[in-house]
Amino acid sequence: MSEEFDPIQPGEIAFRLDLTAAELKVTHTALKSLLDDFGHEEHDVHQVIRQVLGKLPDEHSIRAIDLRHEARREVSGG
Repeated sequence: MSEEFDPIQPGEIAFRLDLTAAELKVTHTALKSLLDDFGHEEHDVHQVIRQVLGKLPDEHSIRAIDLRHEARREVSGG
């Protein structure tokens, strides 16, 4: 297999992702946990995590998402 790999350039958009409200809340929570788990010497990782969190809605909006309500909505199809 000789497929050419075209690496993603710095600053280039690598991927777009559509998330439901529940997925958004879980993603935000996971990123916050990841931020807390990395050591203080991991400045480059902290910076990237903060950049991603900065693209998400504010923390108040995320906290307003009720996972149980969202799960019921997804099961009922509406």
